[in-house]
Amino acid sequence: MEDKYYLTKEKLDELKKEYKYLTETKREEIASDLEKAKALGDLKENAEYHEARANQAIIEERIAKLNTILKSAIVVTHKKVGIVGIDTVVVVKKDKDPKEKEFHIVGSEETNLGASRISHKSPLGSVLMGKKKGDKVKCCTPGGSVEYTILDLK
Repeated sequence: MEDKYYLTKEKLDELKKEYKYLTETKREEIASDLEKAKALGDLKENAEYHEARANQAIIEERIAKLNTILKSAIVVTHKKVGIVGIDTVVVVKKDKDPKEKEFHIVGSEETNLGASRISHKSPLGSVLMGKKKGDKVKCCTPGGSVEYTILDLK
């Protein structure tokens, strides 16, 4: 079964740009590096050749991943319907913690914990999905179960 990748329009454009760069520019650069390395002689002990091959494998793996993502991408846009979904900003408070926290629910390709962007598939993101302001949710963490109250949706 093929996964669906939920992306904002901006992230989709960013991934398309990366795909184009890798397929049209980076592949040629690596092919050129391989040819130069081959010209150096014995491939068994040719560090430049082995490095170029390793770089080629990394780039081809990323191209394949991007191709999969782009083929099954679903563009999401923020819809204010009062229910947590992808591209919703959720303000929550942990039980027994006076501090509020804000999380932006995003698709897995846009996760960035430093920017409080959590995946809809993450433990917290998945329990928030479909909930509304005032709801309480329990999230299982390695340290045990944590209860959150949804204070606001943006």
